Amino acid sequence: MSVENWLIREDLEGGVTRLVLNRPPVNALNSAFLDLLGAHLDRLQADTAVKAVILASNSKVLSAGMDLKEALGFDLKDQQAMVRGLNVSFTKLFGFPKPTIVAASGAAIAGGFFLVLASDYRIAGPKARFGLAEVRVGVNFPVGPLAIARATLAPNDLRRLMLGGHPIGAEAALAAGIVDLIEDADAVMVRAVSVARDYAAIPSGTFAEVKRQMRGPVIETIQNAMANGANTPPEGWFTAETKAAMSRMLG
Repeated sequence: MSVENWLIREDLEGGVTRLVLNRPPVNALNSAFLDLLGAHLDRLQADTAVKAVILASNSKVLSAGMDLKEALGFDLKDQQAMVRGLNVSFTKLFGFPKPTIVAASGAAIAGGFFLVLASDYRIAGPKARFGLAEVRVGVNFPVGPLAIARATLAPNDLRRLMLGGHPIGAEAALAAGIVDLIEDADAVMVRAVSVARDYAAIPSGTFAEVKRQMRGPVIETIQNAMANGANTPPEGWFTAETKAAMSRMLG
């Protein structure tokens, strides 16, 4: 499957566009996937016919996060490319001026969880799980994902998810306010389209301005850090512990 097919754009009625993650089996992220996400977001932002965007998946998993099998072979440039991809793509999603609705029927783990945290409205299936496994993979948080997590998670949820590295289920995520609704698996997309159409009816300029008021300071902090070298850590992203931790995670 070519990189271009890892994301599928589907234009629905009412100004709603669905962007479907399509890298089986678990939509694992690498720098090419993240760059592709960023490019799609740029095109959707420029397209005046698009009023709201749904993020969804063609598999049972929204995204399991970084492609650990691929990451075991990363050199310094690969690590820097991954950090840049995480910073740039998720900051674009966090600041995207149009409404974003995520349909998470299944797990959203580590980098995949930021597809949820950076979106404006979050719908989960009953079997969905959410977590930040970075500490167990042996990597820290690049500046973009870290700032987004701090801005969107309550302090105790941040503590448990980031330091423990264990996922939580849909009901716990709903109780914490991490997701907005839980729907039966076969109803997640129906509800996502309904919510997207509702958000699409909001005056677009006003929505973009209010979102900028909410998230602008966080985005400015991330952008300043990226401009000062946060995308290219000179020693790379991995430590002496990372590849062994990844191997243990892979079993």
